[in-house]
Formats: sequence, structure tokens, C-alpha cells
Amino acid sequence: MNGIPFVKMHGLGNDFVVFDGRRDPAVLDLDNATAARIADRKTGVGCDQLIVIEPARDDLADAFMRIRNNDGGEVQACGNATRCVASIVMGELGRRDVIIQTVVGLLDANGLADGRVTVDMGQVKLDWRDIPLGQAVDTNHIPLSLGGLSDAVGVNVGNPHAVFFVDDAESIDIEKLGPVLEHHEMFPERANIEVCSIIGEDRIRMRVWERGVGVTRACGTGACAAGVAAARRGLTGRKTEIILDGGPLTIEWLPDDHVLMTGPVATSFSGFLHGSLLGQH
Repeated sequence: MNGIPFVKMHGLGNDFVVFDGRRDPAVLDLDNATAARIADRKTGVGCDQLIVIEPARDDLADAFMRIRNNDGGEVQACGNATRCVASIVMGELGRRDVIIQTVVGLLDANGLADGRVTVDMGQVKLDWRDIPLGQAVDTNHIPLSLGGLSDAVGVNVGNPHAVFFVDDAESIDIEKLGPVLEHHEMFPERANIEVCSIIGEDRIRMRVWERGVGVTRACGTGACAAGVAAARRGLTGRKTEIILDGGPLTIEWLPDDHVLMTGPVATSFSGFLHGSLLGQH
């Protein structure tokens, strides 16, 4: 068939259109507008993020992963997409351990016997300059309040996050509050917004507004941020189960500040992208 092949994948409902730029160089130069057309759920393929697998730039890595949100803008990290790409590369190489390179570094991934994938998302950053925040504040207690949300925890897991703890995460109108907080002046690079409640020993219910995307069924880096934030506050231990709209992720914050994320991957379908979505006629 004519057109560029793609695979539609998801991690707990956080869905991706995955291209292989190693085989189809045309997708290496996607601009923001083209990426947004492909991601549009009514007129394109539809996804939260668009992923391009590229040749590794580092000799230690097995592949490079580039990530665009559905507004077309490029972002540095996506945990659920990393698991999906890792599963593709594991299948190609016939191995259960691979290294995926991103713009923020190398991520080790391991396939488990039950089909889940664990990714070392790297070291979290907790200094206000690294998140980054617009002013020098205690990142464990960011002075920020809006519509029942206050006292956020700031965490950078390759991208900036603001985690709010509330009694009942379901009661928060995250569709209304999320975009306002994402663009708050406290976050010069915008922020992902997580609303969390503790629902059991080392269990957290999390809902998320992803910057440049909106409400999603799951966010891997957001789950990492929530696990770290809860441990920093003394609400949980360093290993937690995060319950997202799409299902559970297991998060472990190691003593060296690396964060392990474990969860499922799934393939929905594959297809060929029509040239009109690339602006071809």
C-alpha cells in the first residue's frame, strides 16, 4: 500500500501514533502543524502523543525516541510511550533489555514475564531551578492555590510537574483548573498538573492534565512525579501503586533518585498514513 506505515499503541489508554524514522526518513522532518494534523482525533489518526523512532545517537542506545504532543509541540519525556517503544525494539532485537535514548538522556527498559515493561526514568530533579519554577520557593510546598487546589509539590521527571494532594481527586474539576495552572506564571515552561488522593497504604488515585494535550487516561511521568511527591510528603513509602483513569502503574523511587515505572503496553492497530496528512497532494 502507498503511504507511510504507523502503529497505534497505548499504555493504559495514553495513546500514541508511532512512526519508524529509521525506515521512513520522511517522518524525521515533521513540523508542528503536520504533527497536530496527524494527532487530530476527528480528521487525523488521533493520539495524545506522536512518536518517531530514530537511529540512536549514542553507541550505548538501541534507538532514539522523539515525542510530540497532540498540539504539535515537542516534549522531552513520556513514560508510557517509552514502554511502547521499548517493547517494539525488544521485539526487533529478541531481547528483554534495551536502552532508549531521548533528548534528556538514556533510559533503561526491561521486559517482564507478564508482558509489562519497567523503565528507569532517570533521576528526578527537585530544585526550583531544575523544574523550573518562576521564583525561588520550597518545591515541596509551592505557594499556589486555585479552585480547591493548593500547596503543590514540584517535580521534574524529564518534564515539569505540579502535584496537588486532595481528599477526593474525583471531586476536582481538572478540565477547568488544569489549563489555568499549566500556564501559570510560576511555570515558565508550563507544567503537567496532577491531582492525587491517598486511597490506601502506598496507593494513590491520580488524575492528570498534560501540558499541550489536556486530560489523558494515563501519564507515566506524572505517575512518577506523584509517587515522588507522596514520598517527599511522608504520605507513602518510596514504592507506590498509582491508579490512573486507564489503570495502575507501579512507581519506585530509588535511593539514588532514579525512578522506576512499571506498566503494560498494548497495540491497537497499524495502518498507512495518507499523504494529505503530510501536506502532500
